[in-house]
Amino acid sequence: MMTVEQDVSTLSLASGAERHGGWPELGWQPDVALRLFGMRRSGNHAVANWLQRNAPGQQALFFNNCKPGRAPLTHHQGGERNALRLSRHEIGDLTSLGASMAPGGLLLISYEDTVPSDYGFDRPVSGDLDEGLLSGDVLLLRGFLNWSASLLKKLQGNPAFSLVQRNAVILRAIDSYRRMLELASQANELALVVVDYDHWMRSANYRKDLLDRLDLPVADNTLGKMQTYGGGSSFDEDQGAADFDLKTDQRCRQMVGDAEYQAILHLAARDEALLAALTRHYPDDAARLAQLTEHPPFTAGGLF
Repeated sequence: MMTVEQDVSTLSLASGAERHGGWPELGWQPDVALRLFGMRRSGNHAVANWLQRNAPGQQALFFNNCKPGRAPLTHHQGGERNALRLSRHEIGDLTSLGASMAPGGLLLISYEDTVPSDYGFDRPVSGDLDEGLLSGDVLLLRGFLNWSASLLKKLQGNPAFSLVQRNAVILRAIDSYRRMLELASQANELALVVVDYDHWMRSANYRKDLLDRLDLPVADNTLGKMQTYGGGSSFDEDQGAADFDLKTDQRCRQMVGDAEYQAILHLAARDEALLAALTRHYPDDAARLAQLTEHPPFTAGGLF
């Protein structure tokens, strides 16, 4: 596995001069082509929908949750045209799909739970994709306490997972989350555009600045409606209103009395690498976690 420093060239943004010849599978040349990387429960689909709503000429193709190491246009979990869900047949016929698009627009390719620096020249994250066609890479982050609460809540609602299985998933995800934070620390060197979901939710000015950085027009800078991928919100499954009604900044408070969540936080608080990364990006979360190390994680001493 390549280090962040070794993998700079594989993650750098492609300049406009380097883009050439369109996307052969589609026969279509977007104005902007982006990859979006983010951990599950970090607002991936809310941000993807917002990017589509601000596509040049209101033309957008979105390929959802692509499989790392493979060609993204043929290895994905569905997608959308102009923010409307495509059928399996529609997204499988790339030639017809490209022909349905007006000139220009946005092509958006998303990856979930994929840290791009884990991939290198021997196995690029997008397979044999010509990365010269890309305009840029976007890294989506969310504060640890609310992200981990949302992820646990979602997994608790899945009867296919036992307690052990879901906690194994969460611990692996925390390790990937930490590496994502470390990658974000190299954003300037790697020419990555980092999106802080928490800030994105709060500030229209922040969203506008991001659109400017991504060379996208400001057409609809609202938060939009809740997206239904992955079952929608972990906490408000019946919520159909805009995302700002979802109180995404209060997930840790909603889970504070959950014994599993408490155990996960005690383990995370003892991960020195995670705390170091959090201190750089989410210092309040790091400070709260650090307080837990002053207390025993369990009160089982009386049993022995």
